[in-house]
Amino acid sequence: MTPEPTRGLSRVRALVARGRSRGTPTSDDLARAADRAANRSRREARARTARLASRLAFIVQCGLGAAVAWWVATGLLGHVRPFFAPVTAIVCLGMSYGQRLRRVGEVMSGVAVGVFIGDAFVHVFGSGSWQIVVVVVISMSVAALLGAGMILTTQAGVQSVIVTTLVAGPGQGFTRWLDAVVGGSVALLFTLVAPAAPLRRPRQQAALVVEEISGILTDTVRALREKDGDLASATLSRARDSEGMLTEARALSAEGIAVVRLSPIRRRHLPGVQAIADLLEPLDRAIRNLRVLVRRAAIAVWRDEPVPTAYLRLLEALAETTTDISRELFERRLPTHARVGLHRIGEASAVIDPSSGLSGEVMRAQIRSMVVDLLMLTGMPLDEAREMVPESMTHGPEDG
Repeated sequence: MTPEPTRGLSRVRALVARGRSRGTPTSDDLARAADRAANRSRREARARTARLASRLAFIVQCGLGAAVAWWVATGLLGHVRPFFAPVTAIVCLGMSYGQRLRRVGEVMSGVAVGVFIGDAFVHVFGSGSWQIVVVVVISMSVAALLGAGMILTTQAGVQSVIVTTLVAGPGQGFTRWLDAVVGGSVALLFTLVAPAAPLRRPRQQAALVVEEISGILTDTVRALREKDGDLASATLSRARDSEGMLTEARALSAEGIAVVRLSPIRRRHLPGVQAIADLLEPLDRAIRNLRVLVRRAAIAVWRDEPVPTAYLRLLEALAETTTDISRELFERRLPTHARVGLHRIGEASAVIDPSSGLSGEVMRAQIRSMVVDLLMLTGMPLDEAREMVPESMTHGPEDG
């Protein structure tokens, strides 16, 4: 994968090359391109750092799980080089990351089936090419007959290959199958007692989605003010890509709920995790309305349609308010302080500017819809949120 800074420089060079064919690019063009490349690089760096921080508990858990599985197999059972104990623990814990406990049980069963059949077959017929074919087919077939999904079936085949190619040492016999069971059992225990997914992760991901909304709104205003078609196109692509962040938030929320329901020491956190899950519906609607808004903004830039300055100020205010919402979510608070700013935006968005064209009016309508969505994100019921956005009028109340 090409590093983000390199991609940014490539875009700058492309701009220069395009400028040579059309005329020398201005210093402002190059400065804007370089600024956009730097911003993308910073966003990518923050995203990667946040990804590592969010997975650090999972990584540590895999290390501890592997060590505990090795200790049980060697210290308690007296097995020599119990390879499959730590490997099975890591595989099972890895499949539990972002998924349900049922997957851990599936993987553990698949590994155990594959190791057992491989061990039994090698014990009788030895190792070789034809043995691998037979062992894989038998292991995966047995897993399928047991009602396994694709994950369990694949794991059965993989582990049977490993057992077939790694000949057991003297006296090991079927200890490798028992090692796999030990590793899977340790993974199950860790998943129930010490879940890898911190309960803050769904809230943090929701905060990242709102932060992305703020950045998209900010770039939209810049594209409209500077009549920058390239920035408008890039911002539209960014708005469309934001759906992926929301999908991850849904997955994390589902995992958080599963964790608190299954883990005895985390069950008391269910109301808080459920509250974050309830925020995803209005956040989903806000993302949808944002995409429509950015698409009309891009059309306005491409067609050189006028957008009233008052509407641009609404976008700027909405970007600032979403930044406040994101910060409060990161600080583990319901963003109720943002309601005042959202109310003001809702009132200001009721005033229609007669000079606005179609794109401007579509944008104003989407701003009003997003205000309702974000008010619900602060915990306000739908009816109350709608009341905070008055009916549209040609002139402001003070002009009446």
